[in-house]
Order: sequence, then structure tokens, then C-alpha cells
Amino acid sequence: MEAEKLKELIGKMTLEEKAAFCSGADFWHTEGLERLGIPASMVSDGPHGLRKQDEKADHLGVNESIKAVCFPAGCGTAASFNRELLVEMGRVLGKECQAEGVSVILGPAVNIKRSPLCGRNFEYYSEDPLVASEMAGALVEGIQSQNVGTSIKHFLANNQETRRMTASSQIDERTLREIYLAAFEGAVTKKKPWTVMCSYNKINGVYAAENKKYLTDVLRGEWGFDGYVMSDWGAVNDRVADLKAGLDLEMPSSMGLNDKLIVEAVKNGTLEEGVVDRAVERILNIVYRFEENRDKNAIFDRDKDHEAARRVAEESMVLLKNEDNLLPLSEERKVAFIGRFAEKPRYQGGGSSHINSHKVTSALDASAGNDNIIYAQGYGVEKDETDEALLAEAVKAAAEAEAAVIFAGLPDSFESEGFDRSHMALPACQNRLIEEVAKVQPNVVVVLHNGSPVEMPWISKVKGVLESYLGGQAVGSAQYDILFGKVNPSGKLPETFPVKLEDNPSYLNFPGEKDLVEYREGVFVGYRYYDKKKMEVLFPFGYGLSYTTFSYTNLKLDSRRIKDTEGLTVSVEVTNTGSRAGKEVVQLYVADKESTVMRPVKELRDFAKVELQPGETKTVTFTLGKRAFAYYSTQIHDWHVESGEFTVMIGKSSRNVVLQEDVYVESTVTIPVHYTTDSTFGDVMENPKAAQIVKGLMSQNMLGGSDEGGSVTSEAISGEMIEAMMRYMPLRGVLSFAGGSGVGAKELQALIDKLNEA
Repeated sequence: MEAEKLKELIGKMTLEEKAAFCSGADFWHTEGLERLGIPASMVSDGPHGLRKQDEKADHLGVNESIKAVCFPAGCGTAASFNRELLVEMGRVLGKECQAEGVSVILGPAVNIKRSPLCGRNFEYYSEDPLVASEMAGALVEGIQSQNVGTSIKHFLANNQETRRMTASSQIDERTLREIYLAAFEGAVTKKKPWTVMCSYNKINGVYAAENKKYLTDVLRGEWGFDGYVMSDWGAVNDRVADLKAGLDLEMPSSMGLNDKLIVEAVKNGTLEEGVVDRAVERILNIVYRFEENRDKNAIFDRDKDHEAARRVAEESMVLLKNEDNLLPLSEERKVAFIGRFAEKPRYQGGGSSHINSHKVTSALDASAGNDNIIYAQGYGVEKDETDEALLAEAVKAAAEAEAAVIFAGLPDSFESEGFDRSHMALPACQNRLIEEVAKVQPNVVVVLHNGSPVEMPWISKVKGVLESYLGGQAVGSAQYDILFGKVNPSGKLPETFPVKLEDNPSYLNFPGEKDLVEYREGVFVGYRYYDKKKMEVLFPFGYGLSYTTFSYTNLKLDSRRIKDTEGLTVSVEVTNTGSRAGKEVVQLYVADKESTVMRPVKELRDFAKVELQPGETKTVTFTLGKRAFAYYSTQIHDWHVESGEFTVMIGKSSRNVVLQEDVYVESTVTIPVHYTTDSTFGDVMENPKAAQIVKGLMSQNMLGGSDEGGSVTSEAISGEMIEAMMRYMPLRGVLSFAGGSGVGAKELQALIDKLNEA
């Protein structure tokens, strides 16, 4: 509906009616107004399937929703590193929403995987903001191509479940910009989600729902967001303050309580009615965007969409180990499938994203017709203790086979919305099962079902590991096809697997103390930390194996010197040097060779997935802009590039850089320097103009400290010591060490004034 018509419609509403539109009509619907012909609009949980509830609604999946299709969760789809795949998945979800009359699907969830322990990590994409933003943006593009809205969430800095409704994420400005805001920024600015969902938590002491700085100044003012902001379910704390800050829609219904507060605030003059009008206009703009583009002929073809989920799952699995090329297995060999998850896979997480799947294909289901597969349950998922009878049965089956595939992972009781994990371990019964099977069977493959990294104390005793994450309802088909070579694995890890939990950079500050969570690791999240520390990891960010091999050659930069306002085109040739078709994820990292601020060793700045036949070569091209070389300067509150050499790297993971070339980037922005008496001589000398002014003051005489004969004792004072002391001496030091030079407080201030004019 045109803006003028919307305003005209709102003008016909009473204040009470407008206030009512600022909260849901019930658990899943916006308000409607029959008097003016305004329809109610339904939203539904996602983000990797349609969780539509009608009656007895709840937010955590306690009550059943309609039969739908569960795609792989965000933890898995991120591993595909395939934007086009996520666009196609989004199209399917959008068509399902059209068929079911759902105007907005609540997702994608792009919060950074700060710690492996976050209970909701299975919904989130990555420890890297570029991966999170690009994959989320692709899903947004696909869903909204069907004239259905998305609600990118949870804005902002919602990285744990512990005390999620009261905790304050304490984060410095640079870290927010480079890591936590960046995960949302690209998706919002480039793909324009219809809505944004704010999180429960506080950011630096201010609840997200009433945080004008981020809901209005950044989201709308800087990023140009033009949809409506809704609350997470129950995230409203002060309705009037929230409305002023930019929270348009409260969900679910407040049963009229907060509507009355809005009306009272307008009547007593503490809230402008125009603020209410603006919120209603934003909400109705989205309501009518859906209503005017309804596809009444859309069909929810669940079986067809199940196959789409399978295709996504195939690219979302990561082959982590394949010693002696044990995989792919042969269907002619006797193979033992061991583990409860082979029969009843864990393919999604618990809580508000739980999909009521219309069918589920397990690995055992997929193996139907292969008479060489034998099965043993191995463990129970109800408790952590070993069932000795199940263990013995599994060991016997493994010993009788030529290879054993153990389907392991985290049960719902270990990983779910609502609570964080307390450790990174698999259930003890599963770890013991793997150890015991490995004693009798040299050819063991472990297939994992989990939403976040796990420790692998048995890694040296097994030959294969396939990370299938939470692969959706078609998970078993994808697992079977990869294990037996019908599909070539192509996933890469969107997060680092540390050796142990204590290695994680957030370990000492997660989940914080009471309601205070200090993000003291700053920008050094995930691989940015592990690489800086040169720390051993179990598997690095970006890592993943294939059944074929790839080589990289001919890295080219279209220029060796650019200004930060110019783009840089990077190309590299990739060749499939193996014997079968496969897909490779080409990763481009950038490193600042010398910086005055602390920066990661390298940062992922782009990626591309390319499919190659045996012997085929393709050229992959990237275009880098200013942000690829910039850090966020808190001095100018903007992105800044320091003039200097940068290294452009092409890698197979963050730890495997295969090609690199340097480029000089010239900054077009000078950060103003303000000198004070506390400025050091070293800092001043970095500025050529300022250096000329203070040159005369920098002499050894300023150090004093002579012996009785008046000469400096060379044994006590080295040249290096003098240089260091001068470098770190504040300008006010001349008053103490150069008193005989005629420099007093008045002269020092005159000098500083002159420096600031230079």
C-alpha cells in the first residue's frame, strides 16, 4: 500500500486502536481491524523450517505445530559456504509460508558463536561475522523472493542462554562493530529483511528493546532498515521507553496492559502520538506487503521439499578425517552401523525452532536394500551411563564387520534453547563406545550430530570423522550417500573446533557473573584468537576434506597500489586434480602487515564455492573494497584503513594458506591527533611535521644521571636504554630532565600548541 494511503488509514484510527496495533493480537498474529478492513497477519517460528501453530500456542515448542519440513539448522547450512544453496532453500521456505498464509518467518538467527557452550549455537551460523552475514543474507533473499518476510534475529549480542532475559553484554565499541554488529550489517543493508527481532539481553546496561542507539541510530539511520522491529517473545520491559527507542511491535499480546500504558503516555504528554503513528505505519506496511502479494495457489509439497532438504544436507556436512582413504565405503563390504542416532537421528535442536517433521529419513532407512549393513544400538540417549549389554552387542557387531560407522552426538538434554552446555564432551557412554569399538575394529568412522564443537578424546583411534551437524529431516540420506561415495563431501567448518573447552577465548568470561557478561576477548573471537596465539586446534576454521583434490595457481591482483576509496580485483585459478567431481570453498583472507592497533593475524574477507569436474580449471574472482582492509576506529567512530602493506591470502582453511600477494593501500583519511603533556616523544616522532618541532629537545642531556665527573656511566646506561626511555617519556618529562634547557611550563604549553597546529 502506498505511504499516503497508509497514513490516511492510520488517521481514521482512534488512539486506542493504534496502541493495540503496537502489540500482537495473540501469540502469532498482529492486530486486525474489521472496521477499517485491516487484516491480521500471521508470523511463525523458523528459521530452518515452518513451525506454524494455531491453537494452544507457545514459543518453546511444547505444543504441536503443523506437519512441515525440517531443513538443516544454521550450524549446518553455514558449513555449505554456498550462498546459492541458501537462496534456493529460502525460496522453498517462502513458498511454504505462502501456502500456509504466514507473512513473516522468524529467522534467520545470526548471532556469533562466541563460545561452544551456547545452547542455541545450533541455530547460529558462525564465529565469523562475514560468514554469518552472507549466509543469512542469502536465506533472506530466497524467502523474500516469494513475497514473504524474514525477521533477522536476535539483535543484538545475544550469545548465551544463561540469564538471557536479564544479562548485560558488556562490549567495547570496536568489538561490537567488527564482530557482533557486522554479523547483521551486511544482511540488513544488502538484502533488506522485512523485520528485525530484538533480543532479550542488555547491551552495555541498556535492554536491546529500549536501545535507541542500535534500534534507531544504527539500524535505521546508518543501515537504512525500513521494516518494523519486533520484540523477542517477552522481551519488552518498559513499553513506552521501548516504543520511543524504535521497538514497533511487542510480541506476543500484552492482553491490553501495555496498550493502556501507551494511551496514558500520549494523553499525559510523555509520548508523542506521532511515535505511535510511525510504529503502526511500519507494521501495516509489512502487513500489506504480504497481503497484496498473496499467492493463493501456493502448494506445500512436503515430499518435494524433503528432497530439497536432502540436497542442502549433502553440502552441509564436513569430512574432518579420512585416514588411509577409508571413505567412501563400498556397498560390497560388511559394515556395522552402530549407535542410536543411526536409527533415530538427532537432526534439529530443541525449543522455538523445533519442527514437527512430516517424515524423517535415518541412515538405517537410507541403507534399505543394502544387505551388508548390520546394526547395533550401542547406547541409550535417556541417560549418560553405559548400558553394558548394548555396548557388548555393538562391540560384537563391529568385530564381525569390515568397517564400523558409529553415529554419535549430543542428545537434546545436552544442547537446547533455554540453557547453555556445561562442557564440550559427548555423553560418556558414547565416548566409551567409540573407544571399545576401536579396540576390535581398525576401520572406524564416527558420524557426529551436534550444533557446536565437541571434544574428541578418541580422535587418534578412529580413521574417519564426518561432522553432519543437525542435518534436518533428510539427514540419513545425505549421510549414507556421503559414506558410500554417491555424494562428494564439500562442507567446511564455519567455526574452530578447539582441542578442549579451556582453549576458547571466552572461557574465563562465559557466561559471566550474575547479570554481567564481560566480552574481554574483544575482537579475538574464534580463529582470530587461535591464530593469533598460534594455538593448536583440533580442526581449524574453514577446514574440510573431499574425495578429490584441488590445486590453486595464478593468484592475481589487478593493482599493487590502491587508495582506500578504490576497489581491488583478485583472481585465482582452481583445478580439480583428482579423479571425481567435487566442490571447493575458496577462502580469501586479508592481513595487515603492520598496524598501530591490535588486529587479528588475518580475517576472512570473502569466499566462493566452485564445482569442478576432474581436470577442470576455473577462475574465481573477488572484489575487495575499503572494509576488507579496515578496522573500526573508536576515535573517529568509523571504519579506517592505515596506509601500508596488506597481504591478500587464498586459503583452504585459516591454517592452510596456499597463495598470497601483497598490495599497498593508501589511506585517504587522516585521523586527527591531539597532543597533551602526556603524549610521548615516540608518539610525536611518528608524525613527520611534529617530529621536526621536538627534535631539538631529544638529547641525552635530558636524562641527567651523570657520575661525579659529569659523564654518563656507559656501563649503567646503554644506547638502547636511552632510546627506549626517550620513546616512552611524556612531553612533560622535559620539566624534570631538561630543566637547564630553559624549558618551563609556559614554554612546554607553547610547544604543545605548536604541535597541535602542525
